[in-house]
Amino acid sequence: MSILFAAPGWDTSAWRARLEVLLPSHPVAIIGEPFDGAAIRYVLSWAHPPGALADLPNLAAIFSLGAGVDHLFADPALPDRPIVRVVDSDLRDRMSEWVVMHALVHLRQLRRYERQQRERAWADDDHQPKAGDIQVGVLGLGALGLDAATKLKTLGFKVAGWSATPKSARGIECFSGPGGLDVLLAQTDILVVLLPLTPATRGLLNASLFARLKKGGQLGGPVLINAGRGGLQIEADILAALESGILKGASLDVFEREPLPASSPLWSHPAVYVSPHNAAISAPAAVAAAIARQIEAFERGEPLRNVVDRTRGY
Repeated sequence: MSILFAAPGWDTSAWRARLEVLLPSHPVAIIGEPFDGAAIRYVLSWAHPPGALADLPNLAAIFSLGAGVDHLFADPALPDRPIVRVVDSDLRDRMSEWVVMHALVHLRQLRRYERQQRERAWADDDHQPKAGDIQVGVLGLGALGLDAATKLKTLGFKVAGWSATPKSARGIECFSGPGGLDVLLAQTDILVVLLPLTPATRGLLNASLFARLKKGGQLGGPVLINAGRGGLQIEADILAALESGILKGASLDVFEREPLPASSPLWSHPAVYVSPHNAAISAPAAVAAAIARQIEAFERGEPLRNVVDRTRGY
């Protein structure tokens, strides 16, 4: 049986080559090229065209090629087959690198010193908080959020986490539910967001939430770091919060519309860092290997791991 690679715009040659090495008995078809739908057993998808998977009678599983799965639910004709999330150490570590980098960027006032370097200004007000002075709140305690929280704590930050349902993590204070979210926000200097996009989380990062964040603090105000999903945030509210001083700064890797339009004020805002949804790229070498291991185990009779709960959306 065959694999269908359904990620328009991606480097299909690299993925096909890697998959053919890892799973030589599974021919790889590419979306947009002719293929036999009856031969397809597995789909590897990122934002496939709606309806493209509708005529695959022998489909056994759909693998998301990234950490998010909301792109799959955008297809109203999505087949009723198991959806498997990518949980891979390479993707996890890349995400934590990005989160840690931006927490340090805001802690050590990098934007200010970049400006002073351009101006050749040797100036310091001697106010330089250390990591231990800063409370980080991590929204989302899945594989990505928990790893980022752990690494931030190793650097000395005070770290707490929030999830929709109760969780525990060694050395990290954990909150859950609406009441727990309010408690976490009220003490947070840096808010790191690694939540999935679901009907319950869409638009969560809005004016109401920003107003509940800690006021003042060692950074002069709270900072938003979002590498979760673009649909979590209301960008007009982020800009308004930055202009009013409710937010001190923001690092954004995801956006309501991608690519981020050239007309967006986020590009040039002096308190905002923009990256092009590459905090944790899906590298063929690592992600294809993780999927191949799952397929091999499944064909030995083992259950699929990291299967999405369709009722929750992740």
